[in-house]
Amino acid sequence: MKLTRMLTKKLTSFWLMSLVGVAFICFLTAMVSFVQLTYTFQQQKVTELESLIEQQSSRPERWGYQEWLPPLLNSYRAHAFTLFKGEQLIFEYQPTQHQTGGVNYKSELADGQLVMKLTLPQPFNKSDIGWYGILIIFIGCLAVCLFVRFGFRWFSAELNGIEHLAQRSSLILSGQHDKALAEKGQGKPRLINRALTHLLLELDDAHKERARFDQYIRSNTFLDAETGIGNSLFLKNRLDALSSTSGMMTPGVLYLFEMEDFDLLAKDLAEHEVDELLLQLIGVVNQILADKANSIFSRRSYNQFAVVVPQISQVEADQLAAKLLRLSLNQLNALVPLPEDFLHLGGAYFKVGDDKDALVEEAELALRSAQFQGESSWFMYDKGSVDGDLSKGSVRWRSFIENVLVSKRVFLFSQPVVDSDSLAHHQEVTCRLRDTQGNLVRATLFLPMAIKCGLVPQIERQVIEMVLFDVLPKHKDNTLKFSINLSFDTLTSRAFIRWLKTTLLEYRHLAPRLIFEVNEDILVNHLQELKEPLDMLTKMGAKICIDRVGLQVVSTEYMHHYPISLIKLHRSIVNQIHLRTENQLFVRSLIAGLFRTDVQVCAEGVEVLQEWQTLQILGVSAGQGSFFSEPIEEV
Repeated sequence: MKLTRMLTKKLTSFWLMSLVGVAFICFLTAMVSFVQLTYTFQQQKVTELESLIEQQSSRPERWGYQEWLPPLLNSYRAHAFTLFKGEQLIFEYQPTQHQTGGVNYKSELADGQLVMKLTLPQPFNKSDIGWYGILIIFIGCLAVCLFVRFGFRWFSAELNGIEHLAQRSSLILSGQHDKALAEKGQGKPRLINRALTHLLLELDDAHKERARFDQYIRSNTFLDAETGIGNSLFLKNRLDALSSTSGMMTPGVLYLFEMEDFDLLAKDLAEHEVDELLLQLIGVVNQILADKANSIFSRRSYNQFAVVVPQISQVEADQLAAKLLRLSLNQLNALVPLPEDFLHLGGAYFKVGDDKDALVEEAELALRSAQFQGESSWFMYDKGSVDGDLSKGSVRWRSFIENVLVSKRVFLFSQPVVDSDSLAHHQEVTCRLRDTQGNLVRATLFLPMAIKCGLVPQIERQVIEMVLFDVLPKHKDNTLKFSINLSFDTLTSRAFIRWLKTTLLEYRHLAPRLIFEVNEDILVNHLQELKEPLDMLTKMGAKICIDRVGLQVVSTEYMHHYPISLIKLHRSIVNQIHLRTENQLFVRSLIAGLFRTDVQVCAEGVEVLQEWQTLQILGVSAGQGSFFSEPIEEV
């Protein structure tokens, strides 16, 4: 504690100097008093001698001066003595050892008849200090040192307590409530320290309660109360997020599977057996979809479920349908005996530009076709929608991406995030790859393949290099920030983190202009793994943004434990928010939970004026989407 040590030294120095000053004044006063006392004592001796001589000279029976005066002068340690009567020397005294210096006295006695001259030694003489004196001085100095040391330690202890309180107060003012609560310390006054701890505990409980309330709102709005997975409204929002006015934005497949006569089966089973049956079905489906990025699983009705898997080829979609049906039947048959036509699955494959509503109708037709087959089976609606790009194998994709990285055919696109004053808050940077024919390959197509091939860190490293070395230097506005998306594979790559740390140290003046975006789902599910790299980015001066907020139903408590500066609402929440009161309720609850923090809320996927106006009324700081600008290539 640098401040404590500095204050302790200053106060101790002042206290010690004051002590020395007082001691010096006392010593000087004692010295002057001692000198004056010795001179006065010597003067009294001289006065007594004068009185004796006057008395002796006035008596008729005079004693000889030689008889009584020498012993007296010897006891006075006189250096010399003479007594004159007029011009006649009556008596003279000289000691056996001649001594120089001293104090001279001259007096006229007996009404001027006698003149006395006396030389006495100085009232006090400097003499060598003996061991006893040295011991006394040493004990005195040691006592003073111990007293000063005790005072220094006492000052340090008292000021350390004040410094602890100052540190905790600084952490509270900076919003780091968790650190302030963890560092209880030995703050003094202890009553204030205990009061701070009590208030921080209550604030932490309030945050947790707020997060539970937010999750409760989201759960009751978007989750099925019985199974805990998404409901029909959740499915509608997610499909809206995957589509735009021109149709679906990415290829994929929609499955509908239905349990035939489930209500009749439930009457024959106990309530806990029905719950176990549903939980086993949900567990199997979730396990199969665990490695499918951005997949959707929801319950449409009492006995019907829906699964959406984007970024998948039609061959993989057929394989996945068969796997879902086979594993689900095996798991359910292990619990209770099922009829042969209990479970049916219908799927509809879609590609970019397909109509969303038509997609749901095609999936329902496929489900009816599977039911017409009688026994438990699956059916895929086929309209010849095979995506040629997705039909490539992983080896071809790896070769293509590696060739693009070596030849530097990664091209950046930026889209502005606009604040309420229609000014650019920052630019979000995305990338596309150019093939050998000069065609641009969109991120929604190559990114899932890059994840499978483990090439995402290399792509994102090249994006960061282009932003630092090409994009930032060319912009005249030195305050404009750029956001870059980072995946989980990138953030957990030690080689990438070491490179990024070295690069940001070298270009530290550019680090405050960078915003790194992380998906909410990744952050919630990997809290401990991501804490260290995110802290490193913050210490370097960069900002952290959490995007795709609202895509999953999770607690927002993590926002109070990470150095987050910005969050972005997912397009499924923003889409037609002016018509959806449940989405407005979610945004209100989220913004209220961020009260008294520096976290800003942005919205992505804003397409119409009504959405932007509603978001502004709700308190959203900035927006991004086609309503403001389409992505523009950075030349």
